[in-house]
Amino acid sequence: MGVIDSIKDTISKAVFTPSSLLTGRGGLHMAQIILCLVTFLLAAFRGASSHTYWNYAMFTWAFCPIMTLIITIIEMFKLDIVLNLFCMDWSDFATGMAMSSTLMTVSVAITYANFYACLKCLYGLIVSAFAFLCGLVYTLEVVKDKFMDKKKGSYLAAMPGFWKVLEAFVSCIIFISLTGYRDKPALIVCVIAYIIPFPILPLIIATNILKKLKKCLPFNLDRFVFIFLVVSVVLYAFAAIVWPIFMFRGNPRPSECPPSFCIWAIQFIVAFFTYVNLILFSLDLIFTLLGICGFKRT
Repeated sequence: MGVIDSIKDTISKAVFTPSSLLTGRGGLHMAQIILCLVTFLLAAFRGASSHTYWNYAMFTWAFCPIMTLIITIIEMFKLDIVLNLFCMDWSDFATGMAMSSTLMTVSVAITYANFYACLKCLYGLIVSAFAFLCGLVYTLEVVKDKFMDKKKGSYLAAMPGFWKVLEAFVSCIIFISLTGYRDKPALIVCVIAYIIPFPILPLIIATNILKKLKKCLPFNLDRFVFIFLVVSVVLYAFAAIVWPIFMFRGNPRPSECPPSFCIWAIQFIVAFFTYVNLILFSLDLIFTLLGICGFKRT
């Protein structure tokens, strides 16, 4: 009966508390939602584009405020108490999502300004300004959680989980930058090498967040992660060698190559971030082998 009474007592604490919106955290959440919504609408009214960077920007300005709204509603109804009891570390999840949203909004602000803002493009400058404000308010939440409130992460807001988020983020940058590979089989193989690890990353992140689910798995998740990291390092090492050779052989940098509309520069971004992810996966594997920085030794 003790366990049942404890569960009943926890559930009884889940009550509607609109006063949470008046706190500093609630105010930041409202600012994030409003600014992202305004930025999304401004960019949409500017006109649609088939450019992958524009699609990524629109996705970010929709996804981040939706996640913030869900977090706000859960905290307003105190449902985070129930989630803490049954399946997850809510504080870790909320801070981790703020860190992920910061990464996404800041990167989008930079890329949008690079492609769509100029001294003569007033509308593009306005959208870029709002985009940087979005990144700023998410950054403020991370600073508040990590440095002012001293919140300690258990996975997503700690190094092991956020490292996986970084790997997934860099993979997304590679995907939205892919161009000029369709007529070269070696580069198509590189694209396959980029694709294989990507869908597994969010599954690993979600399983580690949902503690109860992790315990129900019929296999050792930490051992699976180790094997996954080995395979990912091999795949990215292959791509790091093959992509530059087959993409840039006979394809020198043009004399005029502005970063906003130069295909060669975008192809170089793929090569650059291939090396970035190779370093991230390699360090992830090393940290896992040594069991340092919060990584679980297999």
